[in-house]
Amino acid sequence: MDLQTMKARLAPLFPGLMGVELEEATPDRVVATMQVRPDLCTAGSTLHGGAFMAFADTLGAVATVMSLPAGARTTTIESKTNFLGGAPVGTTVRGETTPIHKGRTTMVWQTRITGGNGKPCAIVIQTQLVIQG
Repeated sequence: MDLQTMKARLAPLFPGLMGVELEEATPDRVVATMQVRPDLCTAGSTLHGGAFMAFADTLGAVATVMSLPAGARTTTIESKTNFLGGAPVGTTVRGETTPIHKGRTTMVWQTRITGGNGKPCAIVIQTQLVIQG
């Protein structure tokens, strides 16, 4: 699946609602950005932890889909987030997802999310189950 097709698939879904903008999507690297809007924030006008997690989950799922064998599908079975810093409203976060493990039954991805200043905001490691068709 190419980048444009993946963008079109995400647009009407939750990632599109959040404003996830894919910039690169290959089997070994996914890069995206997301504007920090007030409706994605918590107290103090900073990006909600759940928004960080949903952003990273989307990127890990995209990376897995880009790596799946024909006819297979995926679902997240585990996710762990370390929050390292905030992202204030009006800024843009950037996520980069790379593989830790790509097996037949599971794939493990690390997503590094940085703020507009380049400083780390969160590190997410997630496991995706590969469901054979």
